[in-house]
Amino acid sequence: MKWQKLIVVALRSITRNRMRSLLTMLGIIIGVASVIALVALGEGSQADITSEIDSMGTNLIIVVPESADSHGVRGAAGSSTSLSLDDAEAIEQQVAAVANVSAEIRLSEQVVAGNSNWNTSVQGVSESFLAIRNYEVVQGTFFSRRDVKAKAKLAVLGQTVVDELFAGKNPVGSRIRIRNVPFQVIGVLGEKGQNGMGTDQDDVILVPAPTALYRLSDGKTVRGILVSATDPTKIDEAKVEVAAVLRKTHRLRDNQENDFSLRDQSEITDMASQVTGTLTLLLGAIAGVSLMVGGIGVMNIMLVSVTERTREIGIRLAIGARSGDILLQFLIEAVILCLCGGVIGIMAGLGTAFVMGEVMGTGVVVNPSVILLSVGFTLAVGVFFGFYPARKAANLNPIEALRYE
Repeated sequence: MKWQKLIVVALRSITRNRMRSLLTMLGIIIGVASVIALVALGEGSQADITSEIDSMGTNLIIVVPESADSHGVRGAAGSSTSLSLDDAEAIEQQVAAVANVSAEIRLSEQVVAGNSNWNTSVQGVSESFLAIRNYEVVQGTFFSRRDVKAKAKLAVLGQTVVDELFAGKNPVGSRIRIRNVPFQVIGVLGEKGQNGMGTDQDDVILVPAPTALYRLSDGKTVRGILVSATDPTKIDEAKVEVAAVLRKTHRLRDNQENDFSLRDQSEITDMASQVTGTLTLLLGAIAGVSLMVGGIGVMNIMLVSVTERTREIGIRLAIGARSGDILLQFLIEAVILCLCGGVIGIMAGLGTAFVMGEVMGTGVVVNPSVILLSVGFTLAVGVFFGFYPARKAANLNPIEALRYE
């Protein structure tokens, strides 16, 4: 009953000055709400980025050329023309740890279909592109290996291109012109939506890589090579083998650096996670400072409460209460004050996170461990900042406390 009585007395004291108690809890509420909301949004953003990277392909390895160097002047990354269709074929034939390979030629072209036209991304790829990038054809079909070898003028459209050029009608069998070169539409890709950078992944036309290279491009510039390993555990092995093959095909000597770069999904994910993780920690630290300020507010109010209730403390001591009882009473009062603020802050933080997630179009990940940590931290704040006022109340002299006006 002793604990029950102490809790009842603490609640009675808190509810006696409701507005003051609410304002005291405000710092705790803001601090906890900020921590919950920022961490939930940060982890949601990280999950979104990971999902976007995973949607890029299965066990993906991206080979890109290094920067060009002309008379001591270095160009931008990827400006070199060191990669070719022969490199992609050599990787496919010589690397056992690789399942699929596709060269990639990217162009931005004005496409015409009847009386409609649309500027879109035209990508030259191989027949393995769908398997590498996890695309699917929902209407028609995709070009075959024979079509790629024959430099066939075939095209597979993304849904955005279909909407813009054909007003949502089935375009399979229709003809389009890319740079005045006629192409027959043989398929439509399934919708993928926007990626993490806001790029519309459905605003694309896929054509055979040799066709794009020799009929639409300069006949030599391959933007990159997409490679999928046979298994996630063999990505590192595949990267080593791919590098060895490319060094051989490019006839690089032992003392020469690679004129290409290799990136895999884990590296991209790690970089993205590091950035979002750092931002989450930084924002969480700022919210933690707010929580500490709230704790100082609790200490301040508890000191005021001790001063206001000096005579009450003197009476309790005079009728037999021990110093430990007084200390426990004020300590419980501070903890309940912080705990109530923490509970309200958790609910406010979750609500804020989901509202901001909807507004920003960002995922929200609620981690139960963060909620438990917030509750534990508010309890710790209550004990830490409530101990000094409680100790001050417990050490009051009963006679002086009874004389206090």
